[in-house]
Amino acid sequence: MTSSAVPAGSVPSRRNVFLFPGQGSQHPRMAADLYGVDEVFTSIMNEAFEILDDPALRKVWLQPNPGPLFHDITRAQPLLLSVNYAIARTLISAGVRPDAVLGHSVGEIAAAVVADVFDFADALMMLSGFVRRYQHAPAGGMLAVAGSAEQVREQLDGIADVVVGVVNGPRQVLVCGSRHGLREVKRRLLRDAVTCADVHALQPFHSPLMNRLPPAAEYFPMRESLRNRLRAPRNQMYSGYLGGPLTEEQATEPDFWFGQPARQVLFGPALRALLADGPCTLIECGPGQSLTALARRTQAVASGESDCIAVIPARRVKDGDNASLAAALKELRNRATTGTSKGLKDA
Repeated sequence: MTSSAVPAGSVPSRRNVFLFPGQGSQHPRMAADLYGVDEVFTSIMNEAFEILDDPALRKVWLQPNPGPLFHDITRAQPLLLSVNYAIARTLISAGVRPDAVLGHSVGEIAAAVVADVFDFADALMMLSGFVRRYQHAPAGGMLAVAGSAEQVREQLDGIADVVVGVVNGPRQVLVCGSRHGLREVKRRLLRDAVTCADVHALQPFHSPLMNRLPPAAEYFPMRESLRNRLRAPRNQMYSGYLGGPLTEEQATEPDFWFGQPARQVLFGPALRALLADGPCTLIECGPGQSLTALARRTQAVASGESDCIAVIPARRVKDGDNASLAAALKELRNRATTGTSKGLKDA
């Protein structure tokens, strides 16, 4: 369906853009109410558990109180990839198809699966390689800060092993690095009345500390195997690591994917580039509503030129996942009827 089908005088249709959250957005039983209820979602999750061959993963996901290790890379990352992709496939099966995709951190891998760069099984196996390697990274974490990258870097002066690892917006960044370094950064920020908060992560993602590991021999055959299996994006894909569109050359280069856990995330610039390309409906396909919250702070969304919908509730609510999914699909159906969105075909 194209915008040329919209009657004269009506509001131009908006592109559907799927957003995929990353580490820090996970929470116990994220989207689990859909499991056993929605056929597509359940099928994708079962496929993931079978491929990953980790009997404990399903049990941990379904527990209301799984403990602090739920936020470790060994649990959070495979579950985030699987849940993100399962939600996207659920929407697609209902007739909501993406014109473009954008992911945050590990959400970029889910975006790439939806864009057909990866097969789902290949993405899970690559992520399993990440988990085996990076679970041995030095202890660390991430700190969300309400400040610009330039302002926050001044607070890092003289503190080893911490960097601005994520730029989510003009005044929204994450400081990433060692636990000791983050404690000192937090002390300085609070002293200067700068708002900050710990992020649910036990590893120093998106900092050079993630590279302080010996070379892993298993990475080399995995990289070469992927080199022959990666494809150009079928949908337009924006990269949170590039701050803009992903090219075919980048998408099909294994090193682009294997270096991501230690690379800076530029989600904010990527989101601005996406919105600059025209009106869209941003659909958050994952737990929480962190990315739609970021989107609402942009001029394009605040002005009404673009808008956003979150599929899953911001926090755990009994049976909230099913109600939220139904509400999102109803809203997308209404927009398709009025011609303001390309979403739902008859399901």
